[in-house]
Amino acid sequence: MTDAPRRTALDATHRGLGATMTDFAGWDMPLRYSSERDEHVAVRTRAGLFDLSHMGEITVTGPQAADLLDYALVGNIGGVKTGRARYTMICEDKGGILDDLIVYRLADQEYMVVANASNAQVVLDALSARAGGFDAAIRDDRDAYALLAVQGPESPGILKKLTDADLDGLKYYAGLPGTVAGVQALIARTGYTGEDGFELFVRPADAVALWEALTEAGKDAGLVPCGLSCRDTLRLEAGMPLYGHELTTATTPFDAGLGRVVKFEKTTNGGDFVGREALAEAAERAEARPPRKLVGLIARGRRVPRAGYPVVTADGTVIGEVTSGAPSPTLGKPIAIAYVDAAYATAGTEGVCVDIRGSHEPYEVTALPFYKRQK
Repeated sequence: MTDAPRRTALDATHRGLGATMTDFAGWDMPLRYSSERDEHVAVRTRAGLFDLSHMGEITVTGPQAADLLDYALVGNIGGVKTGRARYTMICEDKGGILDDLIVYRLADQEYMVVANASNAQVVLDALSARAGGFDAAIRDDRDAYALLAVQGPESPGILKKLTDADLDGLKYYAGLPGTVAGVQALIARTGYTGEDGFELFVRPADAVALWEALTEAGKDAGLVPCGLSCRDTLRLEAGMPLYGHELTTATTPFDAGLGRVVKFEKTTNGGDFVGREALAEAAERAEARPPRKLVGLIARGRRVPRAGYPVVTADGTVIGEVTSGAPSPTLGKPIAIAYVDAAYATAGTEGVCVDIRGSHEPYEVTALPFYKRQK
């Protein structure tokens, strides 16, 4: 007998809107409300409203909170200023990625680590296991927050109707406490769509009121509720990795082309951190001769690739594997992210195909991302 999926504080709201629900990482989440393509286009051109309450929040506090996070994670967390955030990863001793994370510095001795829903317990356990000897406390705050996101070019204007917070002065990857529609929130300028937008961390008891206020404020701007399906195509177009697809324990940050998040020089600990030796070796391999690289693929035809499909040459030689694939509403054709042999990773390389159920469909190799918003 399996446990029933958890429901967010907005579950009744989603069902009232006619959302198609799905079990995602142990949560019952909205997959779509109407057309996933229409939701995708709304975020690219206007604004979309997401429930992301399945994400996992972990609070780290104490005099050595920064030291602990510098040791436990690959980034230079001690160098993050109060009010700012950093994208980073937590890795195994051997360098494999356990999860990718965003860490917010809320105060001098207080941080919030936001993990992917499927890995929240893994991250909590790893942080706890690595906390020995540090004067820091780790708190599981997954039940303390609901998380709503407003994403898209109209999102600043929508949010300005509901808050006096200085949104114009709020930089990307920064967060500040404020009041939105009378609700206390951490307002973060972050997102997973490739568009400008905000993520709002609030008490679960305030989630419905805030959702309704945002919906009303965004009515004239074309804001629509959005599900996980369009969130995936948005992040795919933006070339953003998804754990379990581009990132796994079998890959290092350097394998994924994200070696920039690994900081061998840190503000604390003298640069020591879990996985340092293995990641230094991975960095050398990546610089010398990487076996495979992460690239974008754009279809010349109409057939859609999916994760796990082989990338092949015209004669059928396997040269890689698709990690994510979907139709791109913005490009108007199927796209994919794939690991391919380094010899085939240069943009414009000819003769690359995806084996889609026995048919070798031609694809164009391109650099990531597929889409980048105009500033």
